[in-house]
Amino acid sequence: MNSDAFDELDRQLVQALQLDGRAPFSRIADVLGVSDQTVARRYTRLRTAGTIRVLGLTDPAALGEVVWLLRVQCTPDAAVSVAEAMARRSDTSWVSLMSGGTEISGITRAASGEDSDALLLRKLPSTPRVVGVAAHCVLHEYFGGPQGLVSKSGMLTPRQIERLVVPVVQRPPGGRARLDDGDRQLLAVLARDGRAGLGELATATGWSQSTVRRRLAELRADGTLYFDVDYHHRMFDHGSTAVLWLSVLPAQLAAAGQAVAEHPEAAFVCATTGPHNLLAVVVCRDVRHLYEYLTTRVAALPGVRGMETSPTIRRVKGPGPLLLSPRGAARRVP
Repeated sequence: MNSDAFDELDRQLVQALQLDGRAPFSRIADVLGVSDQTVARRYTRLRTAGTIRVLGLTDPAALGEVVWLLRVQCTPDAAVSVAEAMARRSDTSWVSLMSGGTEISGITRAASGEDSDALLLRKLPSTPRVVGVAAHCVLHEYFGGPQGLVSKSGMLTPRQIERLVVPVVQRPPGGRARLDDGDRQLLAVLARDGRAGLGELATATGWSQSTVRRRLAELRADGTLYFDVDYHHRMFDHGSTAVLWLSVLPAQLAAAGQAVAEHPEAAFVCATTGPHNLLAVVVCRDVRHLYEYLTTRVAALPGVRGMETSPTIRRVKGPGPLLLSPRGAARRVP
């Protein structure tokens, strides 16, 4: 599948859904200047083909969770099985096989800092073929979450973006969302399908549809719930993904992180613990474009003392739950 299989309207639809994953097709159609039926048809085609998924996800900070970046070193014969075992866990995301085929990268969330010891002792696959594990705590996120790489695509005009964006109330420092069992059932359905209908959500929670509608609005307004679009990178001619581990002088860390966050190639940027204190996931057209990016914009960053580049070989799991085939085997997201 290449970028020629998609047109500008497909890409506009993806950016529109990134801004508001539950926007009615009628509103998206009005913003894009096409009919409701055209938007519905395009969405159905892309979703049925597995090219896009709209996911309802939670903000770790809103829940008081701690995010960890994992680097797992394996023997070559074990990397795939260990990566798939990690991907099957409900608390992991973005599990990938990295260059060389012996390293796995992933993200996991702990309910609090006190859970961090148990994270490495109990949640990773127990096998002698795992020869090394490194965990880096995310200290600050410069770009990611509800923003998404597609927000930098330029498919929509500022006026179109203004008509679709959903306002979020600034959460007080240290404020945490309070979730009950109904909320958790609601969020579990949305994590699989962010556009699940009110009827399905009402059945899952035991609430009325009006209660579901009200609670959805509350969770979105305070930033606990946001929507992300998991899409095939070929839609935007993205063929090479790499993780950059940068060592930056502490006095320059914030400036460097903010600068990388503005790069059109940067899909996720955060400050971390460890000898590499700035991580960036970047997506480029190809290896040549990656080289140009590293030797120009990255080379110009302030305070960078060193860098490690790890190209991604295969993504095993994306931002949402791992999809299963009818027979129960893991389906890899493109």
